[in-house]
Amino acid sequence: MSDTMKAVIATATGGPDVLTLVDRPVPAPAAGDVLIRVGAAGVNRPDVMQRSGALPAPAGVSDIFGLEICGVVEALGDGVDPALRGTTVMALTKAGGYAGAVTARADHCLPLPEGLDIAEGAVLPEGLFTIWHNLFERGALKPGERLLIEGGASGIGTLALQLAQAWGASVIVTAGGPEKCARLEKMGVAAIDYRSADVTAEVLRLTDGAGVDVVLDILGGDAINRHLACMAYGGRHVGLSFMSGMMAPVDLGLLMRKGLWLTSSTLRPRSDAEKTAMAEGVRRDLLPLIGPEKVRPVLSRRFPLAKASEAHALMESGENFGKIVLELDGKVA
Repeated sequence: MSDTMKAVIATATGGPDVLTLVDRPVPAPAAGDVLIRVGAAGVNRPDVMQRSGALPAPAGVSDIFGLEICGVVEALGDGVDPALRGTTVMALTKAGGYAGAVTARADHCLPLPEGLDIAEGAVLPEGLFTIWHNLFERGALKPGERLLIEGGASGIGTLALQLAQAWGASVIVTAGGPEKCARLEKMGVAAIDYRSADVTAEVLRLTDGAGVDVVLDILGGDAINRHLACMAYGGRHVGLSFMSGMMAPVDLGLLMRKGLWLTSSTLRPRSDAEKTAMAEGVRRDLLPLIGPEKVRPVLSRRFPLAKASEAHALMESGENFGKIVLELDGKVA
């Protein structure tokens, strides 16, 4: 590899136009790390929030954007299995994915499932780690249970609904507009247009009044009480983000009467050891579900690295269906 690479940073906090392409030195892998030549990088909501200043990056990480990638392992840090060199991996990164190369913990890398291309692999790690920990560990989703996913047309939503179905759950999703709902219904789920329907009433109708066992929520705010009202006894409410607000009054009496659980987590600040444990669960239980004719990531649109600002603008518009990916000129085969 060359000693320098192209990378995307923000010149200031602000809109998508603050993203710019710069030259940076190729990083060197520390002990336990691998250096990966990036073929593609996923675009995620935390990237957008970091750029806007709503969610600053943790202290000490690179100012290069990007939390998930797929590419070829080029070099190894001390203590890494030599067999990884030259393999194609998907990796969760602390930062630095919007670049020609990035370092990642070797134990935060996963093999690219057979039959998937580099772009598909690049949009999986953030979702797989998030879904494993939140839906299957914290949410304890079981086969035969009913799940409500807010934002079913998002990257995380389209992946979570497929994994939940493969797990044996019954899935209801929400989305904005009849076109997105129709596409989601073709994926085998019941879809509610939150712009025109009463979500609580529709969930209860679709479940014959029983309610759902798990809610995967991206809204927060006042939406939480709408969810509690359509949950079954002993249900688990898992918050992934708070697009409708960080604060809301909660009906604690309803929480008590139904024996409900409220939980939430965020991935980026978790320790290396915690992410390693998540990777083990993903590798064991979720990767076997992924591939052609199985669970497959839904790609909304592919952009070249130099057009990262356009990718962010698309995500902020809410018009994407599935994941957005950045592809590099030097694609890996």
